[in-house]
Amino acid sequence: MEKVNKKNTEWFEDWFDSPFYHILYKNRDDQEAQTFISNLITLLKPNKKSLFVDVACGKGRHAMFLNSLGYTVDGFDLSENSIANAKLKETNTLQFFTNDIREPLKRSYYDFAFNLFTSFGYFDDESDNQKAINAIAESLNTNGILVLDFMNSHKVIKNLNKEEIKEVDQVKFNIKRSFTNGHIVKDINFEAENIQYQYQEKVKSISLEAFKDYFLKANLTIDSIFGDYDLNTFDLENSDRLILVARKK
Repeated sequence: MEKVNKKNTEWFEDWFDSPFYHILYKNRDDQEAQTFISNLITLLKPNKKSLFVDVACGKGRHAMFLNSLGYTVDGFDLSENSIANAKLKETNTLQFFTNDIREPLKRSYYDFAFNLFTSFGYFDDESDNQKAINAIAESLNTNGILVLDFMNSHKVIKNLNKEEIKEVDQVKFNIKRSFTNGHIVKDINFEAENIQYQYQEKVKSISLEAFKDYFLKANLTIDSIFGDYDLNTFDLENSDRLILVARKK
């Protein structure tokens, strides 16, 4: 038997709700994520009454850590399974919602919006990327801050690892990567319980100049640009990340 992405859904709707997505990425570095958020808090200096939204939050690991620092946090994601898992950890200052990134969760409400670890650029239609930035901007108060953390597409493409086999929890994932039609594509094939699975991840290669254009159209002004989780200066050739800190006018 073979299972592939559903024909009438976006790739991320099917894959992110799959249990195999969470198996493949189960070993993501929580300490690295917490260090990054701690560095952002030191930079941004929010007061304890500041309201945060974690945009495309997955199972909520970043939102939970922010909340543990004493902040009120909402998180949202399109994956119903991820949000169901996150909701098990809800408190009166930590809430999770199912929501599309192209729609603001709440309007003119938050002081800070975080979109972390390349949770952007998934759409085939270029206009949807602008809609997503617009929606995040709409959710912010005037002078609210957006932190968007994306891969450095230039370096990723230049150093693309075209084939990889990764075994996690006795599932052997065969991964092939390519750069096709302006997207970094990852084809993922594996077998589990005698069923063949095939999924695809596809993220648009978005340059700094393109982000500047998105932000300008959304009434956001870039304050800072960083290239890693220690908040060092962005360098096109060498930085692993493209981290933008922007303010709503």
